[in-house]
Amino acid sequence: MNKIIPKRIHIIGSVGSGKTTLAKELSLKLDIPYYELDNVVWIRKESGDIRRTEQEREEYLNRIIQSESWIIEGVHNEDWVSNCFQSADLIIFLDTKYSLRTYRIIKRFLKQKLRLEKSNYKPTLKIFFKMFKWNRYFEDVGKVNFFKKYSMHKNKTEIIKDTNSIKQLFT
Repeated sequence: MNKIIPKRIHIIGSVGSGKTTLAKELSLKLDIPYYELDNVVWIRKESGDIRRTEQEREEYLNRIIQSESWIIEGVHNEDWVSNCFQSADLIIFLDTKYSLRTYRIIKRFLKQKLRLEKSNYKPTLKIFFKMFKWNRYFEDVGKVNFFKKYSMHKNKTEIIKDTNSIKQLFT
């Protein structure tokens, strides 16, 4: 029996959970474009990032989700993203261990400072420490809020705790 491959995938998880890495891998494997929600919020410029207005952000996201296929990744689970969850064929919730995410935050920061890894933002100490705060907030608040707020999508949500579970999804 052939497995139906989803064409609209939303990946959510905390900072350091592996969202971008998974989105890139799935994009290549499934030949589907991927988008980072951070880049929906921000217009990236050499001179510095500019935050889109709420209207610009929602129009941009709606253009993406109205396309035939997409992979969208981000930590955001606020109301402005609800259409994305609604339109998704599959929601992947990356629930990796808190300690693993903490390790990845440190590793990413060091790689970015050494210019071994590209980033969409300037890797400052201020951002570095904010990432720990965002990670803790997601663990204590964001995760709980997602499951309360979007429980109506539980039939199309896969909770992934490790990379082996991801491989099983698409084999």
